[in-house]
Amino acid sequence: MTSGIHHITLISRRVQANVDFYLGFLGLRLVKRTGGFEDPNQLHLFYGDASGSPGSLVTFLIWEDGSPGRVGHGQPSEIAFAVPPASIGFWLTRALEFNIETAGPAQEFGEPVLRLKDPDGIIVKLVGTEALVEPAPWASRDIPETDSIRRLRGATVLTEKPKETAHFLQSHFGYRELSSTDTIRRLTSPSSDVIDVRDATGFWAAAPGTGTIDHIAFRAPDETTVLAVRADLEQEHAGATNAHDRKYFFSLYVREPGGSLYELATDGPGFAIDEPPDALGTELFLPPHLGSDPAATLVRLPQFALPGEPRLTRRDLPFVHRFYHPQETNDRTFVLLHGSGGNETDMLPFGHQIDPQATLLGVRGRSTEEGFPRWFRRLSMTTFDQQDIRSEAEAFVAFLEGARDGYGLDLGKMVFIGYSNGANLLAAVMLLHPGVIRNAVLMRAMAALEVPPIPDLSGTNILMLTGKDDPYGKHAPALKRTFAESGANLKALDIDTHHGIGDDDIEAIRRWLAENGG
Repeated sequence: MTSGIHHITLISRRVQANVDFYLGFLGLRLVKRTGGFEDPNQLHLFYGDASGSPGSLVTFLIWEDGSPGRVGHGQPSEIAFAVPPASIGFWLTRALEFNIETAGPAQEFGEPVLRLKDPDGIIVKLVGTEALVEPAPWASRDIPETDSIRRLRGATVLTEKPKETAHFLQSHFGYRELSSTDTIRRLTSPSSDVIDVRDATGFWAAAPGTGTIDHIAFRAPDETTVLAVRADLEQEHAGATNAHDRKYFFSLYVREPGGSLYELATDGPGFAIDEPPDALGTELFLPPHLGSDPAATLVRLPQFALPGEPRLTRRDLPFVHRFYHPQETNDRTFVLLHGSGGNETDMLPFGHQIDPQATLLGVRGRSTEEGFPRWFRRLSMTTFDQQDIRSEAEAFVAFLEGARDGYGLDLGKMVFIGYSNGANLLAAVMLLHPGVIRNAVLMRAMAALEVPPIPDLSGTNILMLTGKDDPYGKHAPALKRTFAESGANLKALDIDTHHGIGDDDIEAIRRWLAENGG
């Protein structure tokens, strides 16, 4: 019978740590990888059993380096997987081997429960139970099938309206109350999975972000059933509903009275409609309705390695950053600095257009203005905090030294490409710390240092691209004079454009790279 949980969707801050935990430690199977259906620049990973069965699935929206959320009422707080009762000891030993903190085992509603936390701090319970059917157990490299995770056991929902939340689940998703404690109502479906409705009265409200559970999806046999539930919800004025075709299932979203987001998703057509069952999760699929440039989307998505595959070890450095490694690479590396309000991924498609085989390193500025990243504080549209420029330039040099040592980079061969505020920081770094940057492209740059030093920049190659219609272009000549006086190998071009960047910049950069043997 079709009933119970279809999947649970969570939000993660670091894709590699997430993959290592759910595939490497828990031994789930990666059954699908896509771009986000709402945001094409967001990676979405689906983990489950051998066939990606509804009821076994946990999915993750990857907000790489995103802000943490807050667990509170109006949101699920825990997920639980079912394992054979005799396997709790196996998992306790495995957690110790992987240096994962555990709590328990302890009895909850008559079942042994081992509590863990994933890399984002989300509580993951392993529950010893034989109550659930085993759709398709997945045996990984070092987890025997006899000890492997069977499917989802359930989830815990925090609510200030426990009675209304429980009634909503019973009325629209086929759950019934099984048992209760002073603070928890345990509901079960005909599939025997459970939702624990926990009274969180007086607790703080949830806030979305990484390290939280976004929603729980329940199962429906077909689209007709989903639309019938939608009609019932609308008739009861249960709140706004949204229906979507997610390619692998058709679904409906609604918020229950306590504030948690629920989804009703069809069992079919399933994940095998665009990949063979024995190759699930091997290709990245992009929703066709979002974005007309797949390459620009691909370079923005965070990359990861499966357990056992070669990988780039991430280093904690002073600036948030993102690497992109093309499948076919050359020895060229672009370091890309965004303009005001951008982030570490904004310039990646631009760098990829210049050279599809270049390794890309996007960096995020640390200063903020009304919540948007910048590279240093701005006092007016054309005046800047001079001490902040110097401090951030020094911090950026430290970042480059850490990246050089941690990632094995050759700074002398790197090409630094900055736009607007990012270009201004690169100019400051070259003037304040000569010799660190040897090759730089500055697009829509202006003189940010009020009293710039005149260092020896002989041997430093600089391309300045100024828009003829750029309102800030009148501030560029002073920077050009400073570079000329410093002895830099400067090429300055005025191009027919405004403050934005585009194809003319790409062609100019390609020609400049060829002229300089880059």
